[in-house]
Amino acid sequence: MSIALSLGNNLTTGGIFKPTAVNNTSVNNVTDFASITGDATLVLLSTQTASASASISFTSGINSTYDEYIFKFINIHPSSDGQPLLFQGSTDGGSTYGVTITSTAFQASLDEANLYPTLQYSTGRDLAQSTSYQGLVNDVGNGNDESKVGEMYLFAPSSTTYVKHFIYRGHGYHASNAANSEFYAGYFNTTSAINAIDFKFNSGNIDDGIIKMYGVAKS
Repeated sequence: MSIALSLGNNLTTGGIFKPTAVNNTSVNNVTDFASITGDATLVLLSTQTASASASISFTSGINSTYDEYIFKFINIHPSSDGQPLLFQGSTDGGSTYGVTITSTAFQASLDEANLYPTLQYSTGRDLAQSTSYQGLVNDVGNGNDESKVGEMYLFAPSSTTYVKHFIYRGHGYHASNAANSEFYAGYFNTTSAINAIDFKFNSGNIDDGIIKMYGVAKS
């Protein structure tokens, strides 16, 4: 009876718990929670911070442990003005980079004067069976306040059956004082395992910024 009365005192006439029903004491007295199924867990595998770096390479940790890898770019800043950030993959642990890529790219832009709004396919940013480095962002400025951010997803890099798909979504401060929102996607056209990734600007160093590599835990 006392339990029922206590419960009733904590409910409104509509059957909703009153704010006073949940407090430190009530939470601390809980001895067990039912299991909750959430999204896949991100596991931070590596963090690299640029400091006048010619490139940033991830040569370990890309293996069959994870089916998906995510690279997060935080305020990547070039030493040279108007440079695209590029990347390539390796099948030999980073000894060489030059896997065949086919890709597609488009971007949306608007400058600070509210002129020249564009949404366009980025001709020249795509690759067609090329071993060149793939662009990820168009012409980042090197002003003190200019940088780029974004995420790149690499799927099943250790597969020896399928090609290796990647997707990039990011944003950068363009060298001409514009906001550039970019979308790139494609695949490494190889059935060999991709086990290393290299990032660099087309010219000059990565002056500053952080790249984090995460693995997405298998379900």
